[in-house]
Amino acid sequence: MKKIQKHLFHIVDESPWPFFTSIAVFLFLSGFVCYIHRIVFGMLLLLIGLLCLIISIYGWLRDIVRESTFQGKHTLIVQRGLKIGFFLFICTEVVFFFGFFWSFFHSSLSPSIFLGGVWPPVNIMVLNPFGVPLLNTMLLLISGFSITWVHYAIICGNFKEANFGFLFTLILAVFFTILQISEYFTAPFNISDSIYGSVFYSLTGLHGLHVIIGTIFIGICYIRLLQNHFTTSHHLGFVFASWYWHFVDVVWIFLYLFIYIWGNW
Repeated sequence: MKKIQKHLFHIVDESPWPFFTSIAVFLFLSGFVCYIHRIVFGMLLLLIGLLCLIISIYGWLRDIVRESTFQGKHTLIVQRGLKIGFFLFICTEVVFFFGFFWSFFHSSLSPSIFLGGVWPPVNIMVLNPFGVPLLNTMLLLISGFSITWVHYAIICGNFKEANFGFLFTLILAVFFTILQISEYFTAPFNISDSIYGSVFYSLTGLHGLHVIIGTIFIGICYIRLLQNHFTTSHHLGFVFASWYWHFVDVVWIFLYLFIYIWGNW
């Protein structure tokens, strides 16, 4: 006899994806460590772990989409719990970046004598903050407006405008990543050039990784929009993508103001 659910909460079914995802992450990180230490099989292990991670995430997200969109298991109470969980995830990301900014301010506000007692350190040729960094800032700010435009278009049921807004946001995000990579190739310093290079590449690199993740997140939501998964009242997956993207925008504003402008004077 089928058991009748008498509450509004979602008790998830048994799933293999958390276990497989943990194994995939272990393989990926082990391969990364082996690769940076130039162990022969490091790159192979890294690629295997990455492939397993992609497969696991795809399967896990597929099950979540099925539960929320087709089985209707994400009630209002469940959605509220998911919102709280994602908000706490954003908070952990804030703390994560705060640690790197702390390292930057610790080194820049009181430069060591080994850096020449000044910041930027002696013999470091800094980047022009009003070139590519300023252009990237404008791209991210515009993308923040466009993703908000998509949100209001979905709420109003105007999916044609939402479709255009998605494409516009994705183009801006990809363009930002291309410019960031080109800046790395042309930068006059590298990650091993004192604490300046380490902090610069750590912060901008981690932010760039978050931009790539956010771009994939928004791309998945765009595919779901094309498949009519979103309604005017139920589009929680997109809400999380927009939250994540706004977080990426805010981090970049602080990064641009302190790393590129204030930290170069």
